[in-house]
Amino acid sequence: MTTALITGSTAGIGAAFARRLAADGHDLVLVARDTKRLTDQATELHDRHGIEAEVLTADLSAEAGIEAVAARLGDRRNPVDLLINNAGFGNKGRYLEVSMADELTMLKVHVEAVLRLTSAATEAMRERGRGGVVNVASVAAFVPRGTYGASKAWVVQFTQGAARDLAGSGVRLMALCPGFVRTEFHQRAGMGTDNIPNWMWLDADKLVAAALADLARGKTLSIPDPRYKALMGLVKVTPRGLLGGITSKTGRKYGPQ
Repeated sequence: MTTALITGSTAGIGAAFARRLAADGHDLVLVARDTKRLTDQATELHDRHGIEAEVLTADLSAEAGIEAVAARLGDRRNPVDLLINNAGFGNKGRYLEVSMADELTMLKVHVEAVLRLTSAATEAMRERGRGGVVNVASVAAFVPRGTYGASKAWVVQFTQGAARDLAGSGVRLMALCPGFVRTEFHQRAGMGTDNIPNWMWLDADKLVAAALADLARGKTLSIPDPRYKALMGLVKVTPRGLLGGITSKTGRKYGPQ
């Protein structure tokens, strides 16, 4: 039986990955900051699907948290076959309205943690000749949206570059770029969502199903919805200056996750 490790597993997209992978018979390593929520989640998934669910409490904005998860990913005796780098957050406010400490914390979670955890996982996977990594980015990676969009753009570029370098090794890497998903993401950041049209909201379970299908097909980039595929096609042909004006009106605080 294979094992998947999911960061940010207790809510939103991470929880949807946990539900789907458990239903498919994968054992899980569940990673988040809240031990009680992790324990409750592990118990529920074990009881419902008969899989083993390990709990790893870790804060990926802290050195100790990154080290703990990296060590688990590098454990050759209990290998992880699939890594879902999902942990992330948003800051409310535009550039210079957010404290430098909060900006650096975002980079720690979205960039440094993703780099180090992906590296720990793929090193062990390459030795075995198999494995997969899904790094959750955002469609915000393709538009000018301050630190959030920039960090997600880094995730996309890094993942696709690493996938190219590891081609033929048996290890698959994919950047997942969802649009707006009804999760705790916006609430935790104190972000309003009243100005987002209903048609732009995605279902987390359907998103995960599409993402896993894209990973199985060997894609290195997944935009798992026709609506957002069309929007990103328009983004490619829209002048960057015009994009900047549009996104500044909605504000970085409305960045998708």
